[in-house]
Amino acid sequence: MEQSVQRTIVVSAVNVRKGGTLTIQRDCLQYLSELVKGGDYKVYALVHNKNLCYYDGIDYIEFPNTIKGWSKRLWCEYVTMKKMSKEIGPVYLWLSMHDTTPNVIAEKRAVYCQTSFPFYKWSYRDFYFDYKIALFAMFTRFAYRVNVHKNNYLISQQQWFRHGLSEMLSVPESQIVLCPPQRKVTEVVPEELNLDVPIFFYASTPDCHKNFETLCEASRLLEKELGKGKFKVVLTLSGDKNRYDRWLKKKWGNVDSIEFAGFMSKERLYGYYKQAAALVFPSKVETWGLPISEFMDVSDRPIILSDLPYAHETACGKNPVSFFSPTNANELKQRMKEVLDGNLSSFQSNKPTEALSPKASSWKELFEILLNK
Repeated sequence: MEQSVQRTIVVSAVNVRKGGTLTIQRDCLQYLSELVKGGDYKVYALVHNKNLCYYDGIDYIEFPNTIKGWSKRLWCEYVTMKKMSKEIGPVYLWLSMHDTTPNVIAEKRAVYCQTSFPFYKWSYRDFYFDYKIALFAMFTRFAYRVNVHKNNYLISQQQWFRHGLSEMLSVPESQIVLCPPQRKVTEVVPEELNLDVPIFFYASTPDCHKNFETLCEASRLLEKELGKGKFKVVLTLSGDKNRYDRWLKKKWGNVDSIEFAGFMSKERLYGYYKQAAALVFPSKVETWGLPISEFMDVSDRPIILSDLPYAHETACGKNPVSFFSPTNANELKQRMKEVLDGNLSSFQSNKPTEALSPKASSWKELFEILLNK
């Protein structure tokens, strides 16, 4: 009986080391560690640090220095990886997990598009707070384009993003697989909090595109209208991490209703999710918006979101949702006041729309498409 040929899969993710991108990388490699048990595939993972995403059955090759600058990253993507694809080869599938399409030799190629920054409408103020944000938005529009048409598939988490990539890159949507992040039931035990006033909660990092200023100004306006002690806005900011964080604390730190609570443990984070009167998420750009999903997993209370495509898709579910223009503090103030008044007439359940193929609801389904199984 003829023995089947073992096929090689390479997953490259040399700059992934934290946040949602690391979670996705872990989920991908966890699935592949099960796939290799069947003996039909051999998997190599090119990573920053294997200890961040180690799973049995996978051969790891570490690249600790590519995070030191874009020149090192680009040299790795377009020179080193081509050499490696020859040495490892023949490669059946090469999957790049972070936006760029490396210059490699493989029978099939795919790229997981994780950043939506090409669609971020940056302003000159972004250069003042963190010039890297604006430069990254400009650079990723270029980086996505290099070699992109050599891929068999692109992978997108949301429908709007798939459509945007198709238009920006001139890639047909039939070549972009829609694969939303898998929802997981959290095992975190929420901390019990002693809250004496209704809480509006926003959990995010102190980056200028996260748009904390609209929420801070809305809070100031609402406090001015209602008086002190009627509500609290809790932010996961400390006021001292970077220029943007310090500016927020200096400008709105004297607003009694705003609490700069700083970094939180998972237990405390979920405690606020569970007990908050509403989640507010004013970010101007996201690929998904994980806190929205996390909040919906533990609470059926209202959500107030930027009126942007990512938010409309992420917030599909049972929660009452209302949207506001991300630069309109008065509109956000009104949504917050409606929550305090118990008047949710402008909130509604956000029903999902049917996604077009190709689509996958799990890593198993995604790899069946990528491998043509």
